Amino acid sequence: MKLDVIKLDGGSAGSIDLDEALFGLEPRADILHRVVRWQRNNAQQGTHKVKTRSEVSYSTKKIYRQKGTGGARHGARSAPIFRSGGIYKGPTPRSHGHELTKKFRKLGLRHALSSMAKNGNLVIIDDATSDGKTSALAKQVKSLGWKRALIIDGASVNENFLQAARNIEGLDILPSVGANVYDILKRDTLVITKAGIEALEARLK
Repeated sequence: MKLDVIKLDGGSAGSIDLDEALFGLEPRADILHRVVRWQRNNAQQGTHKVKTRSEVSYSTKKIYRQKGTGGARHGARSAPIFRSGGIYKGPTPRSHGHELTKKFRKLGLRHALSSMAKNGNLVIIDDATSDGKTSALAKQVKSLGWKRALIIDGASVNENFLQAARNIEGLDILPSVGANVYDILKRDTLVITKAGIEALEARLK
């Protein structure tokens, strides 16, 4: 598939042929869902913790005699039945991550790229360079109509461009190695440089 290439100032920079295997697939929601769930689960800290009966700060002395009180028998104040007692089967620190094959993760990224291309939300730019001035870049982004955009560059991102884009709301910058399904799908516009296209094709083939 062929797509026009533009410059940050809105001018034309020719066109580019995109690989159908990366940008021409019919997006599948089930594949995208599995990859996003894998990403979010791996990002979850899993540091939630409650105190069990053996960890709460109470004496282990029997609170009253076993028989003759008319009440239920209890061994200690730390029992889960009491207020501020230990928690029974509460959450403990653990990893929420699960395995997903590298082949499937690559497939998910291809479907995410194809989804943005099919919906008309894919923009190809010549390069992502700037003089480091946020105001100038913000004007260019506004004139292009990018409100919530992800820009994917090549192997590395231009330092001046990164500095200029840092304080622009709704604009994220990633090198090609950082391109992922979740960040692509949560943005309204996907912007990729020519260098980014080459790097993604090399990574996903």
